[in-house]
Amino acid sequence: MTNLAELNRIGPDAFVAELGAVFEHSPWVAEAVVDQRPFVDLDHLHRAMVAAVSEAPDRQLALLRAHPELAGGAALGAASAAEQASLGLDTLAIEEQQRFARGNQAYAARFGFPFIIAVKGQRDRRAILASIESRLENDEATEQATALEEVAKIARFRLEAMLVASGRLTIHVLDTGLGLPAAGIGYTLYRLDPSARHPIASGKTGADGRAEGGSLLAGAAVLPGIYELVFAAGAYSEAEAPFFDEIPIRFRITDPAAHYHVPLILAPYGYTTYRGS
Repeated sequence: MTNLAELNRIGPDAFVAELGAVFEHSPWVAEAVVDQRPFVDLDHLHRAMVAAVSEAPDRQLALLRAHPELAGGAALGAASAAEQASLGLDTLAIEEQQRFARGNQAYAARFGFPFIIAVKGQRDRRAILASIESRLENDEATEQATALEEVAKIARFRLEAMLVASGRLTIHVLDTGLGLPAAGIGYTLYRLDPSARHPIASGKTGADGRAEGGSLLAGAAVLPGIYELVFAAGAYSEAEAPFFDEIPIRFRITDPAAHYHVPLILAPYGYTTYRGS
């Protein structure tokens, strides 16, 4: 996480290192705008980067080909992985995998680059599949322009995540039976969509009762939506027949720039939770 003042101050190499992944595997875009500093706001920076792409028609096809295939299973960069996981593209059922594979294959055969869409701006996976099918009807010039528009949207979302969103999700579990933090209690975080729930983080609490590493989600990974946090209370308990097996807490994230804190106050026969800070 950085801010615009720092980007305007740091050296050219550091600037490119910070922004090199905003346009997928294309640090040349950041290199093209580094001498245009200082940028007055995020809009100014984004416009400059989009203009750099527009002014380099000989590099546009390579930029499009640098993007990963949607739901393709290949190794992804951190930003692409978080974006695809936000709609469950990393955990598709076989039938959906096959539909995406057919759509990706037909699209790449027709246009010579992967299908690109700003996943973060989509309602669900069905909308993405519909877009693949409808955009197959475009001519090559129209589709290349459309794909570049989507690349610009993706870059905007990534810049917002870097420079605006400072959101995070944290937990803290207290064991009132011991009067101590609950160390070693397992947890799994799921993101829910209309048809399924997708595991996106898991682990065990440390000695302080908090997630090891501090946050379950942070920065670009904090997306609006409904989540379910499941604590493995039964496995944690030392009782021979613990009353609680799992404790699920379902909640909604609306502001990706906010800090969402979910405490769990655990007792042998009851528990309390609330939105903390």
